[in-house]
Amino acid sequence: MELLAVGATIALLIGLIAGAKLNPFVAFLIASLVAGALLGLPLDKIPAAVEKGIGGTLSGLVGIIGLGAMFGKLVATSGAARVMAQSLMSAFGPKRIHWALMVTGFIVGMPLFYNVGFVLLVPLVFSIHYQTRLPAVYLGIPLLAALSITHGFLPPHPSPTAMVPLFNANLGRTLLLGIVVAIPTMIIAGPLFASRLKHIVSEPLATFIPVEQPDQPTPPAWLAFATAILPVLLIAGSTLLPSGNQGAGAFPLLNFLATPLVVMLLALLVATVTLGIAQGRSMLSLADDYSSALKDVALILCIVGGAGGLKEVFVQSGVSEHLGAILKGLPLNPLVLGWSIATLIRVCLGSATVAGLTAAGIMAPVVAAGGVDPSLMILAVGAGSLMCSHVNDSGFWMYKEYFNLSLRDTFMSWTLMESIIGVVGLICVLGLDRVLR
Repeated sequence: MELLAVGATIALLIGLIAGAKLNPFVAFLIASLVAGALLGLPLDKIPAAVEKGIGGTLSGLVGIIGLGAMFGKLVATSGAARVMAQSLMSAFGPKRIHWALMVTGFIVGMPLFYNVGFVLLVPLVFSIHYQTRLPAVYLGIPLLAALSITHGFLPPHPSPTAMVPLFNANLGRTLLLGIVVAIPTMIIAGPLFASRLKHIVSEPLATFIPVEQPDQPTPPAWLAFATAILPVLLIAGSTLLPSGNQGAGAFPLLNFLATPLVVMLLALLVATVTLGIAQGRSMLSLADDYSSALKDVALILCIVGGAGGLKEVFVQSGVSEHLGAILKGLPLNPLVLGWSIATLIRVCLGSATVAGLTAAGIMAPVVAAGGVDPSLMILAVGAGSLMCSHVNDSGFWMYKEYFNLSLRDTFMSWTLMESIIGVVGLICVLGLDRVLR
């Protein structure tokens, strides 16, 4: 009966978002309330459980995701992203331009949310296309593969960051393992796959032809790179510090500075100076950018909170432990199971963030029971959440319209690229699992 209630809840969630086109946050709230009733929680206790789940999930994430959004916005508006891209183009040369675009997408994608990175960097692809007459799809897929991988695998992006507390994982370790998985995955899904797409003809719409802004002041390349990767270096470096009571007692200042919230705050303050004030920007204009960035992530935070509310209903009803015991007993690697659930939800809903967080709520009791690496589970679920992008995914349509492609060519390039990321990502995670055991 409990499993039927969980299945009905997930079906309701999918129906509300995909069928009724309801806002995902509202859909999560409705699904949480219905789940509580189906699972036998007292009616007067259900709202409190949902509120507790929302608050508990967001308490450690609002600061990190909000600061990360402001940081990424500054990297974009300061011209630092454009400077880094141009530097990488020069370094790699015309014969390896598609590799340069992959590295550009990876480095610039670390601080930028996917939609921002897409809108910012795709005009660069078109500019190179017009200069070299190389196929736009051949140039664009390596860049977009890298952007998609950073979005699905690497903190401080919302979905992997939100899964860290759900699985009680270490943020820095998740980032390091995510980079290990990301590198071979983006090589295969990017330049290697793109080399088979040269036959796809694409003439980008005139609307998306880039407009040069030579008078815009930009930071020097070394400063742009140093600032953009600063939060990644700080978060990754925090894993080298001693943990536990002994570490906290011996290195209190270092452990304080290694806290993800403090890391992101320090990175933003440094960027405010190096990419803002030092480039002649006023604090008033920077404040406008930061306010705009927070508006961009408001819905994401609501969705993350809604997923936390549903998870808390599962926990308080006891179905979480029951579900964990059943899933743990299945003759299937938990990492493959988490990937499969995320893939199923992704196919049904389209949103990678919703797919990842919903699958994480289902797999949380399995991780809590032990026997599976929390960081690897985040990466497995992240890989599944990127699978099989099709017509219910906004990213599918952004790519199709920007590159002016037919549906068939969009499926043969974009959808296949996303699916390669999901499959290769899972294979890399399973390989890491064997190595780390």
